[in-house]
Amino acid sequence: MTASRPNLLRAWWPASVWIGLIAFESTDFFSAQNTGSVLYTLWTRLFGEVDLYDFLIFHHYLRKTGHVVGYGMLSLLLLRGWRATFGQGQALLWRTALLSWLGTAFVASMDEWHQSFIPSRTGTWRDAVLDSMAGLVFLLVAYFMLRRSHEVAPDLP
Repeated sequence: MTASRPNLLRAWWPASVWIGLIAFESTDFFSAQNTGSVLYTLWTRLFGEVDLYDFLIFHHYLRKTGHVVGYGMLSLLLLRGWRATFGQGQALLWRTALLSWLGTAFVASMDEWHQSFIPSRTGTWRDAVLDSMAGLVFLLVAYFMLRRSHEVAPDLP
């Protein structure tokens, strides 16, 4: 590999591992029933009894927060891979961000489709939208931060 050519394995392994982690979390092992019972046991051992209704609300929002963080991170890892693949010029930034968002939306859709086949899981379009929007927000923040910090190489004529 020459110094001018990007090392694609190095650029893409984090996103690939993250997608594998998302696929693992999409299994029965990480269903709401399983994570809820483990978390409830841990919570009550650490802090004593808690109202079950309050815990279920907390658990729901904790899981949705996991969606936002997980798919937000995926979008950034995809952006990293696309930027290493295509370059880091200003004209390429919006294109690599778009590719990253489309990849995030695709993985989110496939994740929900996969969950629809698992009896203990529910694959919903709402979660796919939440995941895609989380990716979009993270990418917008990254886009403006990269433009402001001048990490984007200027396009040469």
